[in-house]
Amino acid sequence: MTEPVLDEAERESRRVHAEELVPGLADAGIVAVATSFVDNAGISRAKSVPLDRLPYLASWGVGFSPSFDFFRGDDWVAAPATGEGPVGDHRIVPDLDRLVVLGAQPGWAWAPGERWEQSGAAYAADSRLLLRRLVGSLAERGLSVRAAYEIEWVVSAGTGDEHAPATLGPAYGLTRLAELSDYCRDVLTTLAGQGVVVEQFHPEYAPGQLELSVAVEDPIGAADTSVLVRHTIRAVGLRHGLRTSFSPKVDAAGVGNGGHVHLSLSRDFRNLMSGDEQGLHGQTDEGQGFAAGILEHLPGLLALGAPSAASYLRLVPQHWAGAYACWGLENREAALRFVTGSAGQESSAANLEVKCVDLHANPYLLLAGLLVAGTAGLDSGARLPAPVDVDPASLGDDVLAERGVQRLPVDLRAALDAFLADEILTAGLGAALVTGIRAVRESEIERFDGVAPEDVAAASRWAH
Repeated sequence: MTEPVLDEAERESRRVHAEELVPGLADAGIVAVATSFVDNAGISRAKSVPLDRLPYLASWGVGFSPSFDFFRGDDWVAAPATGEGPVGDHRIVPDLDRLVVLGAQPGWAWAPGERWEQSGAAYAADSRLLLRRLVGSLAERGLSVRAAYEIEWVVSAGTGDEHAPATLGPAYGLTRLAELSDYCRDVLTTLAGQGVVVEQFHPEYAPGQLELSVAVEDPIGAADTSVLVRHTIRAVGLRHGLRTSFSPKVDAAGVGNGGHVHLSLSRDFRNLMSGDEQGLHGQTDEGQGFAAGILEHLPGLLALGAPSAASYLRLVPQHWAGAYACWGLENREAALRFVTGSAGQESSAANLEVKCVDLHANPYLLLAGLLVAGTAGLDSGARLPAPVDVDPASLGDDVLAERGVQRLPVDLRAALDAFLADEILTAGLGAALVTGIRAVRESEIERFDGVAPEDVAAASRWAH
């Protein structure tokens, strides 16, 4: 695949596009446009310009220090020992094809950004550009991926750092939709006004917890939507005097928030996760190879998908978090849950749900890792082991060992070690990204070494 570049023709095309958008945005009352990228700690970092500067932003971008590759979730900079962290500059340039007028922030619009070198070359450590390249490489093989993130969050009426669930109705209970009726309505209407297709919205298990599912898109669109949905939920909450937490452990004693990823692989518009009666639950050979590649690389993928100390407070057995490296049909305790959909819907509904990940993850980086792993499974002709059709924790250590089912890493140290030892993942992401990921994860490990779980949860509650 040809590497993208911001040359003179591309800059001019982007400038013209922006100038065409400005009058309509002005008529909509927009006074400023924000663009953002997601860093290695999973935080969205932004720059903005007044509306009349949008054509310049679209063609030339605005500066962003390379040091942001080393920002931890609490804004500590885990600078490299070489001392080069504060040196240099990149340009963040918005993708105006995804520009959105923000319904809960009057006067504002947003577009996801990508970071480029001053020369116009793609920045090697930009996760959205990496995901774009990986999607393009699959397209050259005639393959496409559809994806979506589930969003779970807790709504709090507490002040300061205090957490007080904003609804105390029963888990999954209709009561919660009454107690938070106006807020829930505004979340849904705001997302709809921004073009986000919400397919489900419901109360979840933990006090104050809600969840929504959105329609599948291409991987870049799915990651963009994940960022937009979370930003919108937070903004709507603030207008209602509520705080929002997407942390995998809002309360150390409670059930955490997941950020499950749904994936399906297609060729010529045919869903390869369905349609082969001889395959495991109907998966084709290619669909099975893709899923098997993800399963094989799950330990290292956790350094991308469960990237914080708080992640491992959630990732425990018998919490529907997927703590074991196995797969199964509709098994909510397996790390990979295979979903076929109802009879008659298999060709459109069949997909793989990755349950062991959370919303501290950079959504572009996680999807990039999943595509690298899945592609490796395709290339090697990998095959899935026998599915697990019960809660893995109920099998006992001897049976698990006999079936080759292992517990996933129990802390960030183990996940990072697995990632650094995984030559497929590190090569697929590239040296620049690996350097930043390693530095941020090492700093996170050091920050929470010996810290009690309740203090880890409290320190991580509001950052994302």
